[in-house]
Amino acid sequence: MMKVWRPTSEEINNTENWGIWKKEVSEFEWFYDVPELCYIIKGQAIVTDNSGNRIDFKAGDMVKFDKGLKCLWKITEDIEKRYNFG
Repeated sequence: MMKVWRPTSEEINNTENWGIWKKEVSEFEWFYDVPELCYIIKGQAIVTDNSGNRIDFKAGDMVKFDKGLKCLWKITEDIEKRYNFG
């Protein structure tokens, strides 16, 4: 499962100590062996799971990916995100 939403100020503040991940415009397959929560700092992407479900997200969004998710990432604008596992 994938979920995207606009986070509250408190949710954003809670990401301050999370790891940072950056990636240029690209397309790649990914598998989540642990759940991940991320806050998009800049850029945008489209992620489609193996069942064809799709989410679009951009700077300012919070995104959750569940453990076991197989998906295709399509980064449409260089992206930077804060992320946390678990």
